[in-house]
Amino acid sequence: MIVQVLLNGIFLGAIYANIAVGFSLAWGVMDVINVAHGTLIVIGSFVTFSLFKLAGMDPFLSIPVSMLLLFFIGYSMQKYLLKFVVKVGVFLSLILTFGLDLVLVNVVLLIFTGDYRSVTPSYSGTHFEIGGVTIPYVRLATLGICVLLTLLLQLFLAKTKTGNAIRATSQNRQAAEIVGVHVGRIYSITLGVSAALAGACGSLISMVQSFTPFEGGYFIMKAFIICVLGGLGNVMGAIIGGLILGIVETMGARVLGTGFQEAISAIIMILVLILMPKGIVGSKYK
Repeated sequence: MIVQVLLNGIFLGAIYANIAVGFSLAWGVMDVINVAHGTLIVIGSFVTFSLFKLAGMDPFLSIPVSMLLLFFIGYSMQKYLLKFVVKVGVFLSLILTFGLDLVLVNVVLLIFTGDYRSVTPSYSGTHFEIGGVTIPYVRLATLGICVLLTLLLQLFLAKTKTGNAIRATSQNRQAAEIVGVHVGRIYSITLGVSAALAGACGSLISMVQSFTPFEGGYFIMKAFIICVLGGLGNVMGAIIGGLILGIVETMGARVLGTGFQEAISAIIMILVLILMPKGIVGSKYK
């Protein structure tokens, strides 16, 4: 049924958009390609898994905990490590975050081992139907939270003093410094917010699929493809790109089979780079 496939694509696209938004925020504001972003998502999944198994906490209630912990990780990454290379260029930040990603993966592996894990609350298999269309409660709640997080991010950037400072820094760092913006602190907050979004995304992903410490590479690949599709460093482009990719992948998997799902992503990225190098929305955060 085409409506069911389209709905599944929207559910998947919402998660994709959530994967890419934080990654795109750091890229657009700081010109940093944070390769460790995928592993930060994985850490968010393991935070929810740990709270669910050890404390019996509902996975949705663990999202604020995951976001808070990941915010401090991201903030510390920028304040104590990335600040030394962020002004030098993208290449060095890419190397540093790649090395940091290896460290984080091995720490998570040491703590949790390499087994597949998942979070399965009592309502994980429940659903309801409308006109023959099956809507799982977890997927619907995940979609709602993804939309809520995106709206809160946009409000934060548009309505708060810190958010306006982030926007100003992304557009012209030197001008922001002239008018009194503490760019170093704004960079740390930006990466903290990016990591917090990754933590929330990881918590949501833990309820819809299994995961291991090595899933970060898959997530960062999706984030990069989505950012290329929507526009490099553009948050709104990441949202649009995530939804488009989710729908196209789901439709393509229905027609060609699930084995071609990753090939579809790669083909889309190549076509966009050839036909629309700046993406659908355009490059750089606005």
